[in-house]
Amino acid sequence: MKRTTDIHQPGPRAWLGLAVILGPVLLVAMDGSVLFLAMPKVTEALAPTADQALWALDIYGFVVGSLLITFGGIGDRYGRLKLLMSGVALFGLASLGAAFASSPDMLIAFRALMGLAGATLLPSALAVLGELFADPRQRAQAIGIFAAAFAAGFAIGPAVGGQLLSHFWWGSVFLVNLPVLVLFLVLAPFLLREVATSRTGRIDVLSTVQSVAGLLLTIYAVKHLAAEGWSTAVAAVGVAGLAVLVWFVRRQLTLEHPLIDFKLFRDRVFTVAIITGLLPLAAWSATAYLSGVYLQSVLGIPILRAALLALPGALLLTVTCIVTPMLAARIGKRTALVTCHLLVAAGLLLLLPVASSGGVGWYIASTVLAGVGYGISFSLVAETAVAAVPAERAGSAAAIAETSNELGNALGIALLGSLSVLVFRLQGPDLAGTFGETVALPGLAQAVVDQAQDAFVTGLRVVAVTAALLHIVLGLLTLRRVPKSPKSLEDEGGAGRGGEGDRPEAAGAEAPGSGGEREATMP
Repeated sequence: MKRTTDIHQPGPRAWLGLAVILGPVLLVAMDGSVLFLAMPKVTEALAPTADQALWALDIYGFVVGSLLITFGGIGDRYGRLKLLMSGVALFGLASLGAAFASSPDMLIAFRALMGLAGATLLPSALAVLGELFADPRQRAQAIGIFAAAFAAGFAIGPAVGGQLLSHFWWGSVFLVNLPVLVLFLVLAPFLLREVATSRTGRIDVLSTVQSVAGLLLTIYAVKHLAAEGWSTAVAAVGVAGLAVLVWFVRRQLTLEHPLIDFKLFRDRVFTVAIITGLLPLAAWSATAYLSGVYLQSVLGIPILRAALLALPGALLLTVTCIVTPMLAARIGKRTALVTCHLLVAAGLLLLLPVASSGGVGWYIASTVLAGVGYGISFSLVAETAVAAVPAERAGSAAAIAETSNELGNALGIALLGSLSVLVFRLQGPDLAGTFGETVALPGLAQAVVDQAQDAFVTGLRVVAVTAALLHIVLGLLTLRRVPKSPKSLEDEGGAGRGGEGDRPEAAGAEAPGSGGEREATMP
């Protein structure tokens, strides 16, 4: 009887363990966006080129997204808590190196190392969390808190970075990680338990190399072509990257244990969910970064005030993540997803009136309205993806959903950021590759500065319109492709698919568990 009571009523140790886990999780998410407001300061200190600046921003997200599923499998084989502890230690060392980087290339290298460490943390943290809560409903509640913390980290990253930079040098945005990580390493051995390992399948090293190499080669080509113009050699690199990605996809379709199960995309609800995981984060990351530069380098707003201006949207995004499950239960997930895309599109279009002479009010309105849409997206994607597939494939679905979030964050900077660079190169004064490099040149006439500012603002508008149009298209696709009461989404009464109305919650709750159920629901 005592065992039953303990299962259904986790003690203070379980909730303390959750609190300890949330620290690194918050940091992993926050470090995906913490440089958005910091980049003007980084540019002043390290003078990166156009493509170096973009790599410093997005290499972290690319490495995390590329390796998430791989490290999920490694944790299954060798122990989640061991991998989590190692990842936290490596994340701390890489943060220390990034804080004291003396060149753009060094910063990029340490950011990549932080991404590698971050990829070990997320799947392992979720699995270890499941060991603390045996009851499925309480486990689902804990996972909801986990998801909200992750979303909050993305949202508050720019504001935290801005607050730190108003008092300290740019490296402080990385040093702030260290106290939280040290506290975790001290407390984790006492509060957390190892997750039972499984050796089903194997880690396909070639698939991992293909995914990372294909992404990096392709994005390198896109960035270079946007910043420097046409080059046969760079175009060849891009074609090689695309060829590797095609090779990667073809290989996954033949493996017994693929890194990414592309067969899941045959389900239209799953496909819409994954695109919804990727596109809003791409739009958010690109506009958050460009808006940070706009506020500081165009309008001349001090970084502390710029950070405060970002807070309303960040807070509303976080609150929306928490209340969305209740909202979706009332209006249905299809309606919630369509609303998400339309709100994001409307918020992005509010950036059109901004100008080099002013636009703070439009910026705040944009972040607040789009923030609601982003919050809906962050909250629903994983659950919708998992609910769209059979229970035995929920692990692959959850892994792909998480990967789509991380890649969306990185692709937003890489692709939409490159679009803004291209616009600046075509309309700017043609003195340097980026706006930051241009305005840093000595002895510029005011007319040249004005032209550079106008060109940057035009790039911001083009990015906003492009992302808004993509969200409108995705909203229409959701309306067309996602049935009102699809088999993969639970009915309001919970009766869908032969009584599987609670299956998404159960699948998500079982994800970090041990034994055979865990293997079915975690990467």
